Amino acid sequence: MTTEEQIQKIEALVQQILENEPEFFLVQVKIKPTNNIKVFIDGDNGVTIEKCIRVNRQLYKLLEEAAYYPEGDFSLEVSSPGVDEPLKLQRQYSRNIDRFVEVVFTDGTIKEGKLLQVADSDIIIEETTGKGKKAVIQQLVIPFTNIKTTTVQIKF
Repeated sequence: MTTEEQIQKIEALVQQILENEPEFFLVQVKIKPTNNIKVFIDGDNGVTIEKCIRVNRQLYKLLEEAAYYPEGDFSLEVSSPGVDEPLKLQRQYSRNIDRFVEVVFTDGTIKEGKLLQVADSDIIIEETTGKGKKAVIQQLVIPFTNIKTTTVQIKF
């Protein structure tokens, strides 16, 4: 079974675990060559450590029963995506409205600004250039097709 097939099977199991809790959703599954499985879940109002533990236990049991890995030769981590992980799903973008983001375009251009709005095909950020009285604030509409990555920026 290829890594891609393994990921698809694990994604299906996670979807099965989360199906009765629509406020939670799967973000991504990664598998390292050492069979270290990393599952990232999120929720419309965030996700608690306790929720990650419950999903981990349920998924671990399902993986053992399915015998995808002979003799239990795998490790499993379930967590929310860290602050350094790029946003992947529209639901994640919606959850981060009013936060500062860094958008890397497919051509390598980088823009930073406050995420104002999320639509089906694009996002709107408010970018401020210059400082003080010379500051210029403009709203940029950025189609998802032009976005390589978007990460939330922590501002103090």
